[in-house]
Amino acid sequence: MSGPGNESKVWLLDLFDDARDGVVLWFLTKGGERLRLHKPFPITFSAAGPAERLRAAWRWLRQQPEQVTLKRSQGRDLFISEPVTLLSIEVASAAAQPHLFQRMAQAFPDLTYYDADLQLSLRFAAAYNTFPLACCRVKYADDGLLEELRVLETPWEIDLRFPPPVRILSLKPDCDPQHAPPSLLYLDYEQHHYELALSPIRSFLVNLRGILERFDPDILQTVWGDTWLLPLLLAESERLGLPLPLNREPNRGIIYKHEKSYFSYGQIIYNGQQIHLYGRCHIDQHNSSLWNSKDDLDGIFESARLTALPLQTAARTSPGTGISSMQVLTALREHILVSWHKQQAERPKTALDLLRYDQGGMVYQPTIGVHTNVAEIDFISMYPSIMVRCNISPEKPVPTFLGSHEAPGLIPQTLEPLLKKRTKIKHDLKGMPAWHKNRKRYQAASSAYKWLLVTCFGYLGYKNARFGRIESHEAVTTWGREALLLAKEAAEDMGFTVLHMYVDGLWVQQEGFNRPEQFEPLLKEIEKRTTLSIDLDGIYRWVTFLPSRMNSKVPVPNRYFGFFQDGTFKMRGIDARRHDMPLFIVKTQLEMLNLLGCATSIEQIQVQLPKALNLLRARLNDLRAGRIPLHQLVVSQRLSRELEKYKTPSPAARALAQLNTVEKDRRPGQRVRFLYVRTGVGVYAWDLPEKPDPHTIDVAYYRKLLIRAAGTILQPFGWDDARVKEWLGGGINIEFGNFMPKGINMPQTGSPEIIQKLYTPGNSPATAFSLAST
Repeated sequence: MSGPGNESKVWLLDLFDDARDGVVLWFLTKGGERLRLHKPFPITFSAAGPAERLRAAWRWLRQQPEQVTLKRSQGRDLFISEPVTLLSIEVASAAAQPHLFQRMAQAFPDLTYYDADLQLSLRFAAAYNTFPLACCRVKYADDGLLEELRVLETPWEIDLRFPPPVRILSLKPDCDPQHAPPSLLYLDYEQHHYELALSPIRSFLVNLRGILERFDPDILQTVWGDTWLLPLLLAESERLGLPLPLNREPNRGIIYKHEKSYFSYGQIIYNGQQIHLYGRCHIDQHNSSLWNSKDDLDGIFESARLTALPLQTAARTSPGTGISSMQVLTALREHILVSWHKQQAERPKTALDLLRYDQGGMVYQPTIGVHTNVAEIDFISMYPSIMVRCNISPEKPVPTFLGSHEAPGLIPQTLEPLLKKRTKIKHDLKGMPAWHKNRKRYQAASSAYKWLLVTCFGYLGYKNARFGRIESHEAVTTWGREALLLAKEAAEDMGFTVLHMYVDGLWVQQEGFNRPEQFEPLLKEIEKRTTLSIDLDGIYRWVTFLPSRMNSKVPVPNRYFGFFQDGTFKMRGIDARRHDMPLFIVKTQLEMLNLLGCATSIEQIQVQLPKALNLLRARLNDLRAGRIPLHQLVVSQRLSRELEKYKTPSPAARALAQLNTVEKDRRPGQRVRFLYVRTGVGVYAWDLPEKPDPHTIDVAYYRKLLIRAAGTILQPFGWDDARVKEWLGGGINIEFGNFMPKGINMPQTGSPEIIQKLYTPGNSPATAFSLAST
């Protein structure tokens, strides 16, 4: 039994408001105990406006049932130069504050509100420096009252001194419930594995209840948990009167958050229904924006630590919400007011100002063709680095590229520790072997940091962002262009040829340079001229910059592929990177790329090209003979609108119409899966109850897609779609030793000896082709 003044080292799992207890906190202990503690935590928000309206609001608040403390105060709004006179409202109950604020906003819509709609976890983090899974030292009374809370670590530590003892139960159905009704549920907890039949449902619920009570997991890690599993469990347990201990709080219900579709960055995004629990966390890997692999929660844990958002929320929110939460946390700690609805308009600009500042990132047209020994050099988080170095923040005047002598603004204060942490992790990963125990966690964390840092730039120019300002956004791109031009000048001054530049990176080459240490002087010179951190991403054995599909002489900045010296490859803008390509097409293109990657020089490609073409022929034969599994032919496309709003139905819309007939609706932003067929409307929805007839597959269309994908990666070597088709039809004969072309126009990226050896007079005109087109 615990006695007065109990003290323990614990890890914070969850916190939420409670009408009676103020804030409830669930902690993990090393010994396996789960502590439920509570603490009074009044919430303060403010209103600003004309004095007579604030007096009226004062009188109105005195008549409300909530216990409030009112006072006059002053606060700092980043977008207003003078202090703001406020009516400060302290609500004794954290659970009551949102309801009171909603009624007040309806009664006084003309007032300006601050700190009114903030996440409870952010308020608590600002007061006590907490974050999810933080190791803490707590003192508490026998009745669970939290008397003292001291956090023993910060979210900026790279290696966890006190790893949290989290218990995770994984639940996964035996098939996709959107495609067919599952019959089994697989459960995994540490070394324990269970297979529970879903029928009869009563036995299933009894067994599941026993597993939950035996292991008492902290996290339910599900597959389709939000949209299928938990709704099924809740409905059936209520129908049969068999309660399930999904919550650790027996008297609390389940938190439902409705599905929604919204427009963002040029596309429709869909957020599925969410189900959150109390005292226990539910994370659905199919409804998580941060999921990295089937058994990896590290990215979600790290995002929650940095943003101070609850684990369940951090797993499902976008990086934009994450970086916005970090900014709000900084504002609360610096006593800066957080407006409810920002009313900051863009400042007037002259045409000259628009021409100077509003140009976006620098993009340099690449040199089309195949190039050897090319170094790819990237600025490390260029835009966030510029925000920190130049002190770019909405409350600060637009700085010069030389920086600012003013105190750091809100945005640099938020980004600087995150930027340092990502830079350190990237540096450590470079020297970390593949078997290292921390490698997987570091990679997941680095990915989470990357998206937070990338999004912070976009939110700086987003009109509805709490701390956004378009002038600050434009200043970042302005100095980004300046930094890239300085890097280009440094490279050219040192004898390098710049083949390509894209926003924050450049591809350079110099005869005889093919080792990392040879590029170190260039990196140091760029850092000296720009004062920004830059890194050698790798040295390509060879890389090819691809032209437009419509015009082979027009380069495309973000369409290329190449192989690094360690054998890994990088690709952008080709079919294998598209989300709407069938798995069969993606796998074949990747297999062909792997064959080409075996060439360590351009001349060795003459050995690999016939192998790639023969692989293509074999895959086409498999397709024609029906040996490709149907699931590898499935196409997945995103819906851009409601079905009735399509004037000319796309394949996805036609598949949606089929799903609607069996009451399987989809919302804008969701993906629809289908097969191309030769019957009916040309598509067959994959998730229809009846299985598709394999004999109706439109083999000709899939053949066309595969040849186009092959032509994409073979085109730099003279084998575009038309030439591949001609060869497949027998119009071109290839001899293994007589494969490469003669006398063609190609960028001189290899040594003269290799170029001369490649283009020998003996090559047949019938097989002559261009390695590159300029």
